[in-house]
Amino acid sequence: MASSVTSTRGLAVTPHQLATQSAMTVLRDGGTAVEAAVAAAATIAVVYPHMNSIGGDSFWLIIPPRGDPLVIEACGVAGSQANLEFYEGFDEIPIRGPKAANTVAGTVGGWQEALDYVSECGYQRKSISKLLADAIYYANHGFPISTSQEADLKEVKNEGWLSSEFKKNFLPNGTMPKTGEIFCQKKLAETLKHLVENGLTSFYRGKLAKKIVKGMKEVGMPITEEDLANYAPIRKRPLRLLHKYGELLNVPPPTQGLVSLSILGILDKLNIDGKNEGEFIHTTVEATKQAFDMRDEYISDPICMKIDPNFLLSDKVITAMANNIGPKARSLRNVVGPGDTVWLGVMDDKGFSVSFIQSTYSTFGSGVVIPETGILWHNRGISFTLAKDHIRSLKPGKKPFHTLNPAAARLNDGRVIIYGTRGGDGQPQTQAAIFHRYVIQNVPLQKSVSDPRWLYGNTIGINDDSLKLEDRFDEKTIKYLKDRGHKVVILPPYSACVGFAGILVRHSNGVMEGAYDPRSNGSAAGF
Repeated sequence: MASSVTSTRGLAVTPHQLATQSAMTVLRDGGTAVEAAVAAAATIAVVYPHMNSIGGDSFWLIIPPRGDPLVIEACGVAGSQANLEFYEGFDEIPIRGPKAANTVAGTVGGWQEALDYVSECGYQRKSISKLLADAIYYANHGFPISTSQEADLKEVKNEGWLSSEFKKNFLPNGTMPKTGEIFCQKKLAETLKHLVENGLTSFYRGKLAKKIVKGMKEVGMPITEEDLANYAPIRKRPLRLLHKYGELLNVPPPTQGLVSLSILGILDKLNIDGKNEGEFIHTTVEATKQAFDMRDEYISDPICMKIDPNFLLSDKVITAMANNIGPKARSLRNVVGPGDTVWLGVMDDKGFSVSFIQSTYSTFGSGVVIPETGILWHNRGISFTLAKDHIRSLKPGKKPFHTLNPAAARLNDGRVIIYGTRGGDGQPQTQAAIFHRYVIQNVPLQKSVSDPRWLYGNTIGINDDSLKLEDRFDEKTIKYLKDRGHKVVILPPYSACVGFAGILVRHSNGVMEGAYDPRSNGSAAGF
């Protein structure tokens, strides 16, 4: 097994090695981790188009050299025409097509907000042209198709929602691109060039925005020019959970950051040390169910929530959830399912640590490619329900529920950790696995990520409440879980279903350490 990567000047981990190199280029040129994250985010939006896009949303969790950690919420709201009349005749929002592409895309605005923050911290910023140079090159001249892009294209190629614009973009000349073939996105390259020449905010206001709106109108999306113009990312304080080993940080609603923190809080409350692997997994899965119940009752757009998210992290609530966990598995049907997303992390020698996540939600998002732009639009708005008087009822101007939640921790011994993964319902579970293994069980960093993982709930092709285990757990662990009533399904040894995770650690002596997920096409690199 590969070992973790260490450095003292800068380090990046992403699920695609070209994005990692884009981050390293900026770090080597003296840029901050925030700028390096923008460069990596732009590149990966090009080279991993099945999992994220500039037509999607993102969230930032930044730990600066000085001062308080910062969250940037770069997610859009439902379009002004996304009302119940727009979905007349539908019982639920379709997963694909123009009716699924019903919320503003926030990620490009989030890039700008993060760069503005760097300037406010007193650093001379790198130009947008430098930060997007790799992304433009790969969109214009092409990049080798990844194994996961080919696999995801095979999954969707025969589905009825594929539009002519999608086929033109992702199935050129009607052919299925193979792993290693050069894949270009000329229209997207032109869009990225426009952002360089006119600024990132031109995505929302100006000539490019008008072109985007024209395309959205052509395909029948419920988003208007005014909706784009009114978009703005929001800065927030992270959620905090006091843990035996330090302070855990995550992003507040409308994300499920509360879920990830709650699971780790429950494990801490129950003093789970991980020495018995079956007990560790059983307890984590049951804690996940408790947290999912809480999530589905309370978490939505913050303006619609009737309870303070911080109360849901209180000792009273964590203790009550911990007390509900017994020796037998509990059935739970209300799971959200898979999500296609990228998490990446960057640290620099100035003291910035960035935990960042960017997403289209489903594989290839809504499947809608905006004509003449090459922009693939996300389908995060399928998190809304068409039922009236529900906490997640669809309403123009409302934010959908997000599974996205980049994580971080500041430990009592001085270590700073940033970590995260893709994977919808799997995100909190994978976060719990890698954090607990590294921090509580003292498993080496790379091994914490590479070791076999699990997923409770829905995944691609399996829609039930079974517990999916990678085929590398020993028989003793599998028997322990079956004996406690878990419906065990065995996945391939290194399954994409359990996410593409990453973790970086800043040690108290200044050494940075990073680990990437061998399930991905990624890498960890430092200098």
